[in-house]
Amino acid sequence: MDDARLRQEKVQKFEEFVDRRLKPDLVKAIAQRDKVFQQQKVFQDLRRNIENLEKNGVTSLRTMVNLGSEVYMQADVPDTRHICVDIGLGFHVEFTWSEALDFISVREARLARQIDEYTHLIANIKAQIKLVSEGIRELLQIPAE
Repeated sequence: MDDARLRQEKVQKFEEFVDRRLKPDLVKAIAQRDKVFQQQKVFQDLRRNIENLEKNGVTSLRTMVNLGSEVYMQADVPDTRHICVDIGLGFHVEFTWSEALDFISVREARLARQIDEYTHLIANIKAQIKLVSEGIRELLQIPAE
């Protein structure tokens, strides 16, 4: 009787560890990786736009600018050869097209490394969850599937 109760307490502690620690960590890591994926997409779009401007020789344009809360207004850009790029922490730097493309390359490489790190972290957390689940299965003496 004591052995069964002790085993049940261990199972409960393992389940609590999975539910209170590992699963929230997994959700957080996935959300952070998704955020980095979104940043990566923004820089890919910016690269594509700059390359299109260069290819087509566009030096001025008329566009719609999002003012916030999906409110747009028309804007004239008299000189597209210099653009402002958000470099993080609320700072923007004016770049030429080639400078911006160089910066984007460096930033994309960094974002790719971050995605790899989060992917490895997610895989490790999933492995820990599987390991604890396997431990619970063994404690309960349930045969492997």
